[in-house]
Amino acid sequence: MVTERNHIRELIEKLESLSPERMAEVEDFVDFLKSRDQSSRLVRVAARVAEPSLKKVWDNSEDSIYDTL
Repeated sequence: MVTERNHIRELIEKLESLSPERMAEVEDFVDFLKSRDQSSRLVRVAARVAEPSLKKVWDNSEDSIYDTL
């Protein structure tokens, strides 16, 4: 916990030394990372929700040969 706080403090110090233009770039990048993480979570949730409805398609004797691959 202490090292995490130190790391955050170091990042803040680095941010404070940036020009306003660079600060805007960093903010855009952080927003991009948050958006990408949110998109990944949505894909995982959608896959989990769809799984029960696809179970009949995936689990059938006609396609059981693919289970061994």
